Amino acid sequence: MTETAPAPQAPQPHTAADGRSRADGVLREILRGSMVTSALALVCALVIGGVLIALTDEDVQAAAGYFFARPGDTFAAIGHAVLGGYEALFRGSIYNARAEDFLTGIRPFTNTLGAAAPLIAAGLGVAVAFRVGLFNIGAQGQIVFGAAFTALLTFRLDLPMALQLPITLAAGIVGGAIWAGIVGLLKARTGAHEVILTIMLNYVAVLLVDWMVSTQGVLQKAGTAQPISDATPAGARFPDLLERYPNLDLGFLIVLAATVFVWWLLERSSLGLRMRAVGENPRAAKTAGISVPRIYVYAMLFAGGLAGLAAMNQVQGAVTTGFNSHIDAGIGFDAITVALLGRSRAWGTFAAGILFGALKAGAYQMQAFGIPVDFVLVVQAIVVLFVAAPPLVRAIFFLPKDDGDKSARARSRAARKAVAQ
Repeated sequence: MTETAPAPQAPQPHTAADGRSRADGVLREILRGSMVTSALALVCALVIGGVLIALTDEDVQAAAGYFFARPGDTFAAIGHAVLGGYEALFRGSIYNARAEDFLTGIRPFTNTLGAAAPLIAAGLGVAVAFRVGLFNIGAQGQIVFGAAFTALLTFRLDLPMALQLPITLAAGIVGGAIWAGIVGLLKARTGAHEVILTIMLNYVAVLLVDWMVSTQGVLQKAGTAQPISDATPAGARFPDLLERYPNLDLGFLIVLAATVFVWWLLERSSLGLRMRAVGENPRAAKTAGISVPRIYVYAMLFAGGLAGLAAMNQVQGAVTTGFNSHIDAGIGFDAITVALLGRSRAWGTFAAGILFGALKAGAYQMQAFGIPVDFVLVVQAIVVLFVAAPPLVRAIFFLPKDDGDKSARARSRAARKAVAQ
């Protein structure tokens, strides 16, 4: 007796429940994303910053003295302090609604872009090293040495602008790459830890440039006893993009091009593939035939070159009257925060640099409102705190747990079992 084949089943129509489950899955993936976590970390920082503004405001403190008699006065004072402070931040960094016309009103945003350019460049350098598994905290030394290197080689050339500007820019990038390349070479050859190397080289660069700008015949400006270099040659200065906005110059477009280059390098090039492989697992990368020491050197050269670009945004754009060992203006360490907030991605770092540029540009308006300029540093520190602790942000906002957290816990449990055995 032969068996008959079962009749083919008709395809089942998709139910509404299937659609909801698929939509829920997409929503969960979005909420797990690093962009959402970073944005919520910023929200947390702004909320805590608002609390600090309210606690330190004199009107709020005065109204709190008779809170139970007239609680409305306290809440009104809190609203005025917090909203006024953040309105001043917006007015000083994005758009000034009190300006006479629109073109004048957007000047704060051009100030933000100008302040963001060196932060983005240095942040990209830190991000490149992070993607390879190197914790580069030497951007300060790379910026300082890059500035000194270009001054030594190019400030006395007296060339036409068409030659002086690109030669000065290239020398600064090369100087930063040399200083960071020392770290990459020592890491590759000896296995020395890059954190110790970069910290020590920061001190070396700062003290070396201190000596240079204090010594006649090296970098010190002729005819003065002050520790300062000669002014940047007129032919080496970045031209303004728009005459009306002097704080926005060619340096921002160069940084934008550098962002595109870093994105292509890390996400599209074969070298970037090898760099990411080393960052994920150096042992596996070595097994696959990748030269891990060589990748370390490449990564630090790129990181230093980008820090040198940040130096050139200072020397050729912002500080053209001469510089000293403080030319980095804290950019070297702020770059670490920018790279962390940008999740070590090129465009994420670009956006984080714009954000921190806005905080710097708006800080002066906040100070005019009565809020100390150091408040910006507090907000930056809180952002770092929350960015460095994604599980904390997810717990605060009841977001779904990341698979990376689960795998990390699994690895931790496996390690504990191995130790116990």
